Amino acid sequence: MAARTALADTRQRGNLAAATATLRARRAAVTAEADDWERLREAGRAIKDLTLLNLDAYLEELEGAVTAAGGTVHWAADAAEAGRIITRLVRDTGETEVLKVRSAVAQEIGLDEALRRAGIVPRDTGLAELIVGLEPGDRPSHMLYPAMHRNRAQVRELFARELPGVPADLPDDPEILAETARARLRERMLPAKVAICGANFLVAETGTVVLVESEGNGRMCLTLPDTLITVAGLEKTVPTWADLEVFLQLLPRAAAGERMTAATSTWTGVTPGDGPSAFHLVLVDNGRTSALADEAGRAALRCIRCSACLDVCPVYERTGGHPYGPVHPGPIGAVLTPLTQGVESAANASLPYASTLCGACADVCPVKIDIPDLLVRLRGRVVESRRRRPVPTPELAMMRTLAWTLGERRRYEVALRRGTRWARLLSRGGRIRRLPGLLGKWTDARDVPVPPAQSFRAWWESRPARPGGRR
Repeated sequence: MAARTALADTRQRGNLAAATATLRARRAAVTAEADDWERLREAGRAIKDLTLLNLDAYLEELEGAVTAAGGTVHWAADAAEAGRIITRLVRDTGETEVLKVRSAVAQEIGLDEALRRAGIVPRDTGLAELIVGLEPGDRPSHMLYPAMHRNRAQVRELFARELPGVPADLPDDPEILAETARARLRERMLPAKVAICGANFLVAETGTVVLVESEGNGRMCLTLPDTLITVAGLEKTVPTWADLEVFLQLLPRAAAGERMTAATSTWTGVTPGDGPSAFHLVLVDNGRTSALADEAGRAALRCIRCSACLDVCPVYERTGGHPYGPVHPGPIGAVLTPLTQGVESAANASLPYASTLCGACADVCPVKIDIPDLLVRLRGRVVESRRRRPVPTPELAMMRTLAWTLGERRRYEVALRRGTRWARLLSRGGRIRRLPGLLGKWTDARDVPVPPAQSFRAWWESRPARPGGRR
């Protein structure tokens, strides 16, 4: 249903088509000019696999390095525990407002809702977050460009309608729109005492946190407040600074078609007189160790959230990110969400099927995640989960009936003759435009040709015998 709604929004489809085409062209250009691009991809894959196989040791090393540098590490088993830890840390400061830098993990754990329940107001500092937040019920649709589903005319309308003091004749020039947003966002940043951010990478050997961004709002949030809280998934860890070098070449090219990112911030613990006086690192599991235990599925934890797979996916280009659920959109989301949360719910069980399996996502992934292979494996897991139900689903009952019918020649031939008669009765003008029951899902998107009156087997048997007894 969510996909149908998105497909019916022709303006959104136009916005997505234009934006993803631009990103694909930019990415292709900058990756083609890097002679060692494929070697970088292989290095990224190898580093991530080594890290995941030894993640427990690297996490202990990371905790020790952060603590030695004056920071504090907190471990959260799930979203609820992460929310409790962060709200307690904010309450301990006595503040009731916090700055936020966009973070996929914060969105995953529902941090904004947890803060509001505790009486704390989260203030987003990014342009895209401002745009999305102005429209009630709107949600981010892309990992890097949360407002990709809106064009500049829509943004102008939002600003003119929702932002105080903005003139009604505000032009839709991108530079003017950005300056309008910057003036409003800066008002929030200057007096803030607490900030919450995510992390792109965590360097185990030094306890360094790395944030890669394009606007500069992250850097302000890292330096102005007295208390900085970083929330990150366990898989963000890399062993050394030399390993980080590889990813700082892969990420900007794959993510935005850039040779370098506009702002790359690194910080290690606390430094007296420079930046925040208190630093907390909240490491979130929330299903990651379950994915790590899956020998095939752990490859998805290599993901560096570049979003390249979204921009080449024909399904995402037509639906946007909203139908994938509130956290991870696109092909990698169709893998990560079922892996970390299970396939038992109907929403998660449908995600592995949101793909054409064309393979474009695997071709562009900078750390060589074979997303189509993982999707096929997850589809198998969905089928197995349905087998264990005391009452089979209609689809499973139909497939069992089909298996029984095909298991014996006589049953198959009887079913074929009767099915052909009924199919021909349902036809109009040589096509079947609507099949009954569950079969109707097939004809929702396509017509079915009328089967011939005589099957190939029957035709073959009816042919006259040649000399020698052969037909």
